Amino acid sequence: MALLLPGGIATPGLVWKQRRRASICKASAAPSPDPAWRTNVVSERAARSGVEISRSIEECEAAVVSGNPPEAPPVPAKPKAPQGTPLVTPLRLSSRPRRNRKSAALRAAFQETTLTPANFILPLFIHEGEQDSPIGAMPGCFRLGWKHGLVDEVYKARDVGVNSVVLFPKIPDALKSATGDEAYNPNGLVPRAIRILKDKYPDLVIYTDVALDPYSSDGHDGIVREDGVIMNDETVHQLCKQAVAQAEAGADVVSPSDMMDGRVGAIRTALDEAGYHDVSIMAYTAKYASAFYGPFREALDSNPRFGDKKTYQMNPGNYREALLEVHADESEGADILMVKPAMPYLDVIRLLRDTSALPISAYQVSGEYSMIKAAASQGMLDEKKAVLESLLCIKRAGADVILTYAALQAARWLCGEK
Repeated sequence: MALLLPGGIATPGLVWKQRRRASICKASAAPSPDPAWRTNVVSERAARSGVEISRSIEECEAAVVSGNPPEAPPVPAKPKAPQGTPLVTPLRLSSRPRRNRKSAALRAAFQETTLTPANFILPLFIHEGEQDSPIGAMPGCFRLGWKHGLVDEVYKARDVGVNSVVLFPKIPDALKSATGDEAYNPNGLVPRAIRILKDKYPDLVIYTDVALDPYSSDGHDGIVREDGVIMNDETVHQLCKQAVAQAEAGADVVSPSDMMDGRVGAIRTALDEAGYHDVSIMAYTAKYASAFYGPFREALDSNPRFGDKKTYQMNPGNYREALLEVHADESEGADILMVKPAMPYLDVIRLLRDTSALPISAYQVSGEYSMIKAAASQGMLDEKKAVLESLLCIKRAGADVILTYAALQAARWLCGEK
């Protein structure tokens, strides 16, 4: 019997509702129908309406137990070997390391060393000019104008996660002297550059170079006696004044690269007495007299006027000698220990890592950078792959941070940029 609206009009909706109520009443009075019957009804209704109805877990399990599992893709066929592949009995190996390399996901999961932009320190060359000047021996590198070019380059670096820089100045010849007094001028190029960077980017980590060679008319890292001897203690006296001037300007880390004996302890004392207890020292602990520094010296016009630097930089043939430098720098208060150059001295990086609990830095020097650039320009190397591999290997050897001229480009690649 249909329900009537006022006026005696029956509607299909009301008829359906009435029938639905009647069926519910009968169902509550009658025993529960068979589950299989209910499943068939549900499936029939779903088929009629074109809507997929999910079955309960119990129903799915029952179907599997009864021998009616759901369809799935077929078992993949075994890939065929190329024609001519020899038939051999599989090797009876309990361990096959290649299993952990068989997919990109597994390789990423088990990678022991990772590289991030936070591991990079970007070396920056600065000069007194307003225009940036390209460096012929270092493609892609420039002497940056200390006001605008420097600030712009740091902005680009920070944008891809590189928030540490180290400054190297190209000093006018007229300001160079035998004793390098311009090194501790509070209004010199480096202190001015530090102040402008700290004003613009207060959280930027600024490393500085502590050495006399950019300021020396002789091009050496220390004061030169008339017989050509590099004077150790007198040079250290100048370096202490240089480090304090840099700290006063706002440097976070001073980095003595001169390799004079005792300079780390003397600089630590000078900084503390001046009230700069929080300024760190990154010691060039194992700096070798290397042939890979050539492009750098062109960039700063700091080639020695005579001779070489072998009386104070380490002999490339020596390994154990690095331990003497490690123990000296640690005992004198260094906060970070460095190996320079990096790639030819991976064994020395590992030696320092295994010997000291201090952070280890490594310098991928100008020659290393320029070699990759030159090979890539001739199509001999894939530049991106070569740069990232070289940096990863330096970190794998034990370096916590890496000074590299490729820092900006490498960070862009790590961030997925081209």
